[in-house]
Amino acid sequence: MFAIIDACGKQYKVSEGEAVYMEKLEAEEGASVTFDKVLLIADGEATRVGAPTLSGVTVTGSVVKNGKGKKINVFKYNAKKNYRRRQGHRQPYTKVMIEKIVG
Repeated sequence: MFAIIDACGKQYKVSEGEAVYMEKLEAEEGASVTFDKVLLIADGEATRVGAPTLSGVTVTGSVVKNGKGKKINVFKYNAKKNYRRRQGHRQPYTKVMIEKIVG
């Protein structure tokens, strides 16, 4: 069984017992989170698609950790103009362990 949820402005395909890295959530480590914007739910035989979301279907999970991703270097330059700019960025994320899909 899997579901497609809308969280943090993105869509994620999740299933029970799976760890998902998503955009940073405002939740502490060990806290329980519930996603109620479920777009699709499917098991072996049936598939239900929402328009735009399914009512009465929720996905619950627990926050495993909050962290930052690998560093990405951003480098801008203009040729022959002596313009050089270097900047680094680390995207924050939240690792969520999906516990239950109810619906």
